[in-house]
Amino acid sequence: MSNRLKVTPNDLSAFWMPFTANRQFKQAPRMLVSAKDMHYTSSDGRKIMDGTAGLWCVNAGHCRPKITEAIQNQAAELDYAPAFQMGHPIAFELANRLVDIAPKGMDHVFFTNSGSESVETSLKMALAYHRARGEGSRTRLIGRERGYHGVNFGGISVGGIVSNRKMFGTLLSGVDHMPHTHLPEKNTFTRGVPEHGAELADELERIVTLHDASTIAAVIVEPVAGSTGVLIPPKGYLQRLRAICDKHGILLIFDEVITGFGRLGTPFAADYFGVIPDIMVTAKGVSNGVIPMGAVFVKKEIHDAFMNGPEHMIEFFHGYTYSGNPIASAAALATLETYKDEGLLTRGEELAPYWEDALHSLKDEPHVIDIRNIGLVGAIELEPIAGAPAKRAFQAFVKAFERGALIRTTGDIIALSPPLIISRGQIDELIDHVREVLRMVD
Repeated sequence: MSNRLKVTPNDLSAFWMPFTANRQFKQAPRMLVSAKDMHYTSSDGRKIMDGTAGLWCVNAGHCRPKITEAIQNQAAELDYAPAFQMGHPIAFELANRLVDIAPKGMDHVFFTNSGSESVETSLKMALAYHRARGEGSRTRLIGRERGYHGVNFGGISVGGIVSNRKMFGTLLSGVDHMPHTHLPEKNTFTRGVPEHGAELADELERIVTLHDASTIAAVIVEPVAGSTGVLIPPKGYLQRLRAICDKHGILLIFDEVITGFGRLGTPFAADYFGVIPDIMVTAKGVSNGVIPMGAVFVKKEIHDAFMNGPEHMIEFFHGYTYSGNPIASAAALATLETYKDEGLLTRGEELAPYWEDALHSLKDEPHVIDIRNIGLVGAIELEPIAGAPAKRAFQAFVKAFERGALIRTTGDIIALSPPLIISRGQIDELIDHVREVLRMVD
């Protein structure tokens, strides 16, 4: 291990950290210096169990040999190639491999560098698609309350998390929101998909009546709303959204940045719920979080709508310097090989019942007011401290790190999404960490 990994930097002030309580962190830094499989190593030499797959992204576990080797080899062979009017073979190979595991009919892939960029790309595709078809009046975008779609202006406009929106002005115009699907009075402590709330999809009909379908381009939802605290769609909800979109010629976009690549025990949430969107947004797990990358999947008819006009002209004026970056593409290909070799895209289905029982064993622990689970993702919702929202969960996060586990919190909700390589024994260990922490917090 190099010396720079053994010590805390002597000045932390220059780095303005994202989505972080900077002042608190810099008073008591939590530094991770290495990782392997299910664990990080902290700067003081402790093993930290990864209960969140990094940030919902390290689905195959850390520092996997095939991915590491692919990155090293690619960096030595071709470090960068422009994606505008040029190409390199590995990006095309990756697109083919992704289409092979995608839901039926999603035949084309557009590469980005993150979930936020994938969302922006999907929204622009939707708007441009309708215009290419002669329906340029379809400019309205519909999101959902408590939805998270990254942090760019389009994403926070269709998103519905107040803290991500309130500081940035009026955002995009022509955006409306459906209600979220969280019904604690009916669905508390549900195991898996909740029974109640499918009728909430009918709010889209109200929005269509208000604005007229001829003005609406697309609806974007997370199949499972992750960053807001794991809100699972009620039975039949996504099917009803699909039917309403079909009825009115509205594109349905699934944001699968979190649910993609095995999180629910299927390759994508579209497979799990049996609902195929028109556009599917991914990132995170596509490269195991190792190198920034995103991929937007689209149906053939959307892609083909752009393939008109003179052949020498650009069809879609959009893209990124690093779209399909050679090293990221190599990492993603090796990630897909690792998933295939170890059956990780479906392993969650086998572990889900054990995971569910372990999570729900926390039901009677202090402060717990709800537990939600699906696939290998779960949430433990805590009763807030009066006048100090989010403080109790943040205490749990800090204490868990001190005791050897990395968990994620949002508001007063603990979210868990371990690497898909987790064993039953490690599930028990992770849940025991959470149990101990719940008994320690105020």
